[in-house]
Amino acid sequence: MPKAYWISTYRSVSNPDKLAAYAQLAGPAITAGGGRFLARGLPAKVYEAGLEQRTVLIEFDSVAQAMATHDSAAYGAALDALGDGAEREIRIVEGV
Repeated sequence: MPKAYWISTYRSVSNPDKLAAYAQLAGPAITAGGGRFLARGLPAKVYEAGLEQRTVLIEFDSVAQAMATHDSAAYGAALDALGDGAEREIRIVEGV
């Protein structure tokens, strides 16, 4: 079964305190769901039409595991803490 990658990009952060509260809850929820953080932060370099956005890359053993983690009560609590504190996008992509 191919691994899965959860990719988050942050378009904007309007409330750093809400983002910090989210991070305190999201990290443990994602780790408990089997996620392994591979990268996070601003890009070292962007090319073509790339945007200078905070990006988080998390590896899971499967798409089902990544989706179950996202849909879990623990991660839901993190999303509630974030609220409208950031505009972002999350993609779950199957590995090759």
